[in-house]
Amino acid sequence: MKMLEESENKFDPQQVIDEFELLSKDAGRIQEETLQKILEENGRTEYLQQWGLNGKTDQVSFKNCVPLVTHEDLEPYIHRIVDGDLNPILTRKSITTISLSSGTTQGKPKFVPFNEELMESTMQIFKTSFAFRNREFPVVNGKALQFIYGSKQFKTKGGLAAGTATTNVYRNSQFKKTMKAMQTPGCSPDEVIFGLDFNQSLYCHLLCGLILRNEVQVVSSTFAHSIVHAFRKFEQVWQELVANIRDGVLSSRVTVPSIRSAMSKLLKPDPELADTIYNKCIRLSNWYGLIPELFPNSRYIYGIMTGSMEPYLKKLRHYAGELPLLSADYGSSEGWIGANVNPELPPELVTYAVLPNIGYFEFIPLVENVDGVEATPVGLTEVKLGEEYEIVVTNFAGLYRYRLGDVVKIKGFHNETPELQFICRRNLLLSINIDKNTEKDLQLAVEAAAQLLLNEKLEVVDFSSNVNTSADPGHYVIFWELNGEASKEILKECCNCLDKSFVDAGYVSSRKVKTIGALELRIVKRGTFHKILDHFVGLGAAVSQFKTPRCVGTTNLSVLQILTSNVVESYFSTAFS
Repeated sequence: MKMLEESENKFDPQQVIDEFELLSKDAGRIQEETLQKILEENGRTEYLQQWGLNGKTDQVSFKNCVPLVTHEDLEPYIHRIVDGDLNPILTRKSITTISLSSGTTQGKPKFVPFNEELMESTMQIFKTSFAFRNREFPVVNGKALQFIYGSKQFKTKGGLAAGTATTNVYRNSQFKKTMKAMQTPGCSPDEVIFGLDFNQSLYCHLLCGLILRNEVQVVSSTFAHSIVHAFRKFEQVWQELVANIRDGVLSSRVTVPSIRSAMSKLLKPDPELADTIYNKCIRLSNWYGLIPELFPNSRYIYGIMTGSMEPYLKKLRHYAGELPLLSADYGSSEGWIGANVNPELPPELVTYAVLPNIGYFEFIPLVENVDGVEATPVGLTEVKLGEEYEIVVTNFAGLYRYRLGDVVKIKGFHNETPELQFICRRNLLLSINIDKNTEKDLQLAVEAAAQLLLNEKLEVVDFSSNVNTSADPGHYVIFWELNGEASKEILKECCNCLDKSFVDAGYVSSRKVKTIGALELRIVKRGTFHKILDHFVGLGAAVSQFKTPRCVGTTNLSVLQILTSNVVESYFSTAFS
C-alpha cells in the first residue's frame, strides 16, 4: 500500500514534458481522436441526438450537424440538470458538480457542468506548465504561499454540489496530491482556505507565510489581483502580524473558531522572527521589493496576469522587485485551453500551447465578409500565424461547439499545436453607436492617463466604466480610485487624456460631430472597489475568481450603485471642444 502511495506521489517533470512533446507533434490526429472519444461517450445524449448525428463521430459530420452555441443556448439544458433531471441530457455519465463563473461581468454567475474529466484536464494543465516552469525556475521541497479562497459550496434544487470552479478544484483530493507531488504544498491549513470570512483568511494566509518565510519558494494566487490585494493589506496590518509572531497570540480580528484553532497549532512565540520581519519592513522604500524581502528563498510569483489582470502588473512588479512574474495557464470556468510552456516570457508576451487531448477546439477567424456573414471556424492545426480568432470549445463535460467569447492571436506553434496569446473578450464593453471599444482599449486609455499622476506619486488603485445613455448624447463614464489626493488641474488633464486615448475611428468621429458626449471621469472614495469585492463575496463568489468588472451596465445595477454612491469628484473632458 505504501509503495502504491509513493508511486502516486512521484512526479517526473521530464516525463510530463516528453508526453506533451508527443501530443503536440501529432495534434491533428489527437484532435480527431479526442472528438471521436467525446462523441462515442455522449452520442446518445438528448442534446446530441436532436442534431441527427446518428452515431457519426467524424469532424465533418459534427460540424455539419451540431450548431455553434453560446451559454444562453445551453442554459435550459443545464438548468434541468441543476434541478435534478437524471436523464442523459448533455453527458452520458451523471453530472454531480456545478461550477459557477465569477459573475462579475453580467452581475450573476453562470452555471457550468463540472466532472472528473475536467478535474483530470485541470491536473494535466497544472503538471504540464509546472514541468516547463520547473525546468527554468526549479523549486525543491519548498512551500507555496497561495492566496486562495474557497467559496461555500451549496446544494442545488436537484442535490448537486455547486461552487466556483476554483473551489471545486481546491476541494478535490487530486489537487492536494498534485501540489504535494510537485513539492510545493501550500502554507495555509484548509480552515484558512475555506474560512467563511475572506478578510480573516487573508490575514491568516499572510501570517502562515511569515511563519514559514524561509520555506516559501513560490507566491501565487489564481489572479494577479489577489496577490496585489494581499500585499496592499500587508502594508496596513504588518505591525499587528509582527506582534502576533512575537507573542505567539493570534489577533482578535480573527474570530472564526475553526481558523483560530488551526492557527493555534502553527503560531508559537518567536521574538527573533518578529525582529527580522520588523527590520526588513522599516528599511524598505515605499514597499519596493517587499515579497523577496519577506520570503528570501522565493523563486517567482505565479498567477493569471493577462486580460483584465494586466492593470495590476505595475503594482505587482513594485512588490516583486527583481523576482520574475510568471503568468499561469489559460482557461475559464468552462474548462482549460492551454499551458504556459514558455515561462521565461513576461506576462505581456505570454503564450499558451493548446493541449490537443483535453477537448476539441475550433477557431472562428475574426474577419467579416462583405455581406457581414461570419467566417467558417477552422480546426486547431489550420490556424494561421499572426491571425486573430474566437475560440470554440467541445469538451467532456457537455459543452459542444461552445463559443467561449475569447479573442486570441496565433503567436507561433509548439510542434503542431498553436501557441495562443489572449487578446480580449469578444463582446464590446463600450459602445454607444458606431464606436467599438474593448476591455483592452479601456485599459490602454487608463494606462495613458495614469502616466500624468506619476509626478504627484499617485496611482490608480482600480477602475471601471459605464456607458451613460440617460443623457443625450450618451457618453463614457470612467470610475477611478486613487491612492491619494490629486489636484483638480491634474485630474482635468487625465480626463482629457482618457478621452483622446480612445482611438477607435467610430469613437473619434462621433466625438467630433458630438453624437457622443464628453467623457466623464469620476473619482470614487478610497475602498470603493473593496466594497465591490465584498458585494460579490456576499453573493457567494470566491475571492480567488474575482475580477473587477471593467464595464458596469444595467445588468449590474448593484455595482453601479456602489460606484455612483461613492463618487467624490467629477470632471468632463474638453478634448473635443
